[in-house]
Amino acid sequence: MHTAMADGNMKNLCDDMVINILLRIPVKSLIRFKCISKILYDLIQSSVFINLHSNRTIIKDELILLKRSIKVAPREYNNVLSFLSSHDDNINDLKPVYPDLYIPRLTSRHGHLCYETVGPCNGLVALTDFDAIVLFNPATRNYRALPPSPFKCKVRFHRSMNGGLGFGYDWIANDYKFVKISEVFRDPPQWHPNEDREKTVEIYDLNIGSWRVFNYDTEEFPGVHWFPCFEILYKGAYHWCAYAETKIILCFDMTSEIFHAIKMPHTCHSYDTKRYSLVVLNESLTLICYAGKQTEPDPIRDLTDIWMMKEYGVYESWIKKYTIKPLYIEAPLLLLKDHLLLLQSTSGLVMSNDLPSDKLEEVNLFSSAHSFRTIIYKECLTPVPKVEETVEHNSMILEKVYLFNFNLMN
Repeated sequence: MHTAMADGNMKNLCDDMVINILLRIPVKSLIRFKCISKILYDLIQSSVFINLHSNRTIIKDELILLKRSIKVAPREYNNVLSFLSSHDDNINDLKPVYPDLYIPRLTSRHGHLCYETVGPCNGLVALTDFDAIVLFNPATRNYRALPPSPFKCKVRFHRSMNGGLGFGYDWIANDYKFVKISEVFRDPPQWHPNEDREKTVEIYDLNIGSWRVFNYDTEEFPGVHWFPCFEILYKGAYHWCAYAETKIILCFDMTSEIFHAIKMPHTCHSYDTKRYSLVVLNESLTLICYAGKQTEPDPIRDLTDIWMMKEYGVYESWIKKYTIKPLYIEAPLLLLKDHLLLLQSTSGLVMSNDLPSDKLEEVNLFSSAHSFRTIIYKECLTPVPKVEETVEHNSMILEKVYLFNFNLMN
């Protein structure tokens, strides 16, 4: 009866007025509103409204999505996601806006360094321990576990996830894709020049619901190197650190499925001891070159350089934006408000560096050492796509799609 009354009242309102009101409402409330009437339910879950809500500029509701590990027993950790408000310029005034979430479907509690967050892309985030992969909408709390890759190694060979996982959106095919770059070598590894090693690239198409091997030029494909907080989705392409004749940024365009390389600035050499991180500064791809943790720090040699690429993909457009004091840290985490660089210390503390003033201070956040990952997140209603059936080894298998709605009333 109440639903019928609500539907009757909704019909008396102008459609544009209703949509304009709903666009000002956060996701948590919109999900509750879906229970009020069928009209609201159909409107809020429609693709037109989801796109309008995703592209709205009425409310600046960007949050910091923070992944960290909390030690609960010897060698046992809880991995949680926290939502922090970034509206205030005071970095020590970050406040949680939702209760913490436990990372779904990644059940191992004995390792805290291997959980990665990949994204966001249209409000979706991929969570992985490099074995399991979960596609997750943190705003709606819906998620889906991807099936494991069916491709197996030969006997006495091992597969290593060198570059981790890439995730993005193909706007032509209207499909989300996952890219895994791995290296297969003899187990145990021999570590000599003639060792039998090969790289593999696998792609998972979410609409199809299956993995496929991607063919590439084996002679020119570079070796991918993992740095904490380097991989990034930018301009429809995913980016990794890699080695060819020198250090490069390896890019994979999700739509064209073409790999290409971006040369790093001339100060980045193949055998230097620097570490690297990619962020976005003033909407431009930005490379942070830092010393990491040094046993014998050199205050001159170990300066931190921050390079901005003014024109994406053009080597000549690299400019050195900042040079700041050495940062003997685990990794840069996030660039906030285009001037506050969040840093992860090796002890589990978070620090901030104000780039214009080079002022360093501690932030009131703590976790198990090396376990922080952070992204800027904008709440979206983007649904986690489903897949109904897959066929494997000529047998019909019903793939379970894990969708879980957390109680948003808490």
